[in-house]
Amino acid sequence: MTHKFPPSPVVRSMFIVGNIAPEDLNYPSISISLDPSKTKSVNRTLTNVGDANEVYNIDVEEPKGISVVVSPSSIQFSQIAEEKNISKGMPLNQVSFYNTQQSIIIGLESLGSDCMSSSVMHSFTHMHSFGNPLSSVLNDQHDKKESQLRTYIIHIRRPKHDELLGDEDVEDWHRSFLPNTTLDTGEPRLIHSYRHAISGFAARLTSEEVRAIESMEGFLIARPSRTLKLSTTYTPRFLGLDRQSGLWVDSFMGSGVIIGVVDSGITPHHASFMDDGTMPPKPPSWKGSCRFLNKTLCNNKLIGAIAFRGSRRPSPKDAKNDGHGTHVAGIAAGSFVNNANVLGLARGTASGTAPKAHLAIYKACSTSGCSGADIVAAIEEAMKNGVDILSLSLGQKSRPFYNDDIMIATLSAVRAKIFVCMAAGNSGPSRESVENGAPWILTVGASTHDRRVSAIVKLGNGVEVEGESGYQPNIFNATGNIIFPGFGSQNGTLGCKKNSFNNTNVKGKIVLCNIEEGKYRDMSVNVKAAGGVGMIVLDTFVEGATTLSYDYVLPTAHVNYTTARKIVNYLRNTSSAATATIAFNGTKFGARPSPTVGFFSSRGPHPYNGGIIKPDILGPGVNILSAWPVRPGPNPNGPPGSYFNFDSGTSMATPHLAGIAALLKNIHKNWSTAAIKSAIMTTANRFDLDGNPILDDYKEHINHANATDMGSGQVNPVAVNDPGLIYDINPDHYIQYLCGLGYNDTQVSTVAGSSVQCSIVGSIAPEDLNYPSISISLDPSKTKSVNRTLTNVGDANEVYNIDVEEPKGISVVVSPSSIQFSQIGEEKNIILEFSSKGMPLNQGNILYGQLKLDSGKHFIRSPISVAIL
Repeated sequence: MTHKFPPSPVVRSMFIVGNIAPEDLNYPSISISLDPSKTKSVNRTLTNVGDANEVYNIDVEEPKGISVVVSPSSIQFSQIAEEKNISKGMPLNQVSFYNTQQSIIIGLESLGSDCMSSSVMHSFTHMHSFGNPLSSVLNDQHDKKESQLRTYIIHIRRPKHDELLGDEDVEDWHRSFLPNTTLDTGEPRLIHSYRHAISGFAARLTSEEVRAIESMEGFLIARPSRTLKLSTTYTPRFLGLDRQSGLWVDSFMGSGVIIGVVDSGITPHHASFMDDGTMPPKPPSWKGSCRFLNKTLCNNKLIGAIAFRGSRRPSPKDAKNDGHGTHVAGIAAGSFVNNANVLGLARGTASGTAPKAHLAIYKACSTSGCSGADIVAAIEEAMKNGVDILSLSLGQKSRPFYNDDIMIATLSAVRAKIFVCMAAGNSGPSRESVENGAPWILTVGASTHDRRVSAIVKLGNGVEVEGESGYQPNIFNATGNIIFPGFGSQNGTLGCKKNSFNNTNVKGKIVLCNIEEGKYRDMSVNVKAAGGVGMIVLDTFVEGATTLSYDYVLPTAHVNYTTARKIVNYLRNTSSAATATIAFNGTKFGARPSPTVGFFSSRGPHPYNGGIIKPDILGPGVNILSAWPVRPGPNPNGPPGSYFNFDSGTSMATPHLAGIAALLKNIHKNWSTAAIKSAIMTTANRFDLDGNPILDDYKEHINHANATDMGSGQVNPVAVNDPGLIYDINPDHYIQYLCGLGYNDTQVSTVAGSSVQCSIVGSIAPEDLNYPSISISLDPSKTKSVNRTLTNVGDANEVYNIDVEEPKGISVVVSPSSIQFSQIGEEKNIILEFSSKGMPLNQGNILYGQLKLDSGKHFIRSPISVAIL
């Protein structure tokens, strides 16, 4: 029997004698022109053609930089054909990047399961478009039953004298908001009670029950919990970390620092997480616990582990078919493990970036993703436990901070003096794809290094080309015919999916496969199942020069775009059967250029942070070797052991930076989180190992990477410990920054977790937040000034000359031109004045430059971006 959904309400057109502004015609889409200095209201009338008694919640996905307030926030019908009016007011927020035609969706959610939405279009005067229009449809839940239960995160104002209440008191207070404590199934409604990461709770509720809570005293905002996605024998040495000198020695390799990893769990018996007798005891500040059934799995390295899955507490062990959490924990703080290798490749001594730091594991993710409610619970627990560093290799599509529970929770962590690293995301090279863009966290992009696990492809015409592969069986060195399913006149489809080989005989052949995002290993499984004997993975111009060393299940070579074109041209032009041989060349070092930006690393600018440059920094994130729960390759069911594997992503780059932050934290115990971030960013390298500007793998190195690709550049542990100067930020300034974004008091209070009135605390324009990078939007007919404050952490008496590498066509005047310090901790202010040099500047362009401060002993650098309005 086919289920038919009931109809949704429709927008009814009305004719009124007299004039109607075009935007007030009762049309199912909404388009306005907006003067940024004014507000504009739009009216719509909705007619009920659904059930007689029905309530609709109204939600808006706002255009970047635009506040859309809908009144009322819900509409209730009592009969069919009844009409209700809504009004949308649109005042301007603080904006750095604008879209000329931003699409949004206004979603009306009833108690059932049809979707009603209206597209909204805005066009701005004197504002240029950056990136693509944003559009998404909000799902609703409209069916004939009672409203469906969902997990909601409810934000509430902190009670007075919160510090005097115990955790049980707060939990009881949270339960008082609920209609009852248990569901009909016996499951508890309350999933998580929060008081540190955010002020509020997560609970199983219907939309009607949420509306009832909205009327209660102390309520701020409610939203459904979102699902987030999970986004090294050599890399410490590649970064310049040495066991005999430098940052490792100065920081005692992170001894005593606690790194909390929020991910998919850990493989506790792995050698990377064992105490070899040289680990220090747990710090007295540690207040966490070990939630493995076998408590002996925790030790002085792995000091705590807990898992969150709704109201249940499963095992913190990592999934055998994933290993993401195990891998990132090993990168951050894995112990030294001799003879580490991946199927015999890249053999050496593995370690994390902070090999003597302690690990606290918070499992909030599974192979299906990460619940936002569980992530907030993990951050809450980490704050109570006393971690120093938080590493989160996960992300979600960007949204305003007041609408992002993870950004809210991480601000609470930073205000509690916890340094937070998060992945920039793997949605590159698309513009404005960067995730986790709040200025209080370190947002990490992914770079390559100079090790290659070489695979050689010998074509039938005598040409030899090189790729990479993490699976290199010793016995394979055979020749086969090449087949490219779906290419030209060949049967099948591109991508080597399960159904790609229909009517195509691949048995005994080497199969060419276009990139299938995130499915590299699956492609090899499909080819092997169809009878292929080898696979060549072909980059397109998007992947460019990035090649990946996955543990394929059959002989494979992954080749870059130039090499792929050679292979395809050979296949296209040969008059006889095209053949190839895949041979393996083991591990090689010294590849050039290196480092480069991995094609997948998400790019800025960030759509909601007021123009602050994101990502902040690059860390190694391509073909990273680290701990793995099972034997990699075609035989994962091998004997238990401490296995390693290659993996790639900003997920791998993030724990590198978490480890470096731990090293700095151990040396500079009094530094703020902003000071640590400043040292990391201002000492970064914008040049590769050969002294050339870092290149972008996208389109195979035709462009130098800019600040929206790589932030400040490649992390440089050799210099990070002694920057000389830092840009410090008082955590209260983040609240003023939120006011400067144009958020209203309720929105700022939601992020702050306490009552805030912007008229009292004041506001800071985003470009004036004392950030280690500088980004502005500039009208060429005007000038704009930006302020920065530098704090001396170098020598007591030191003079810095200030220089600017100006963006093309932009004049930057710095005052003063030098600054002199007479004591450590002293602060000096500088002003940068930006103006056009008079040459033509195209609206929408982003221009790049550098601010440099040099004392002869210390040198720091801040990237500059100027968006032309």
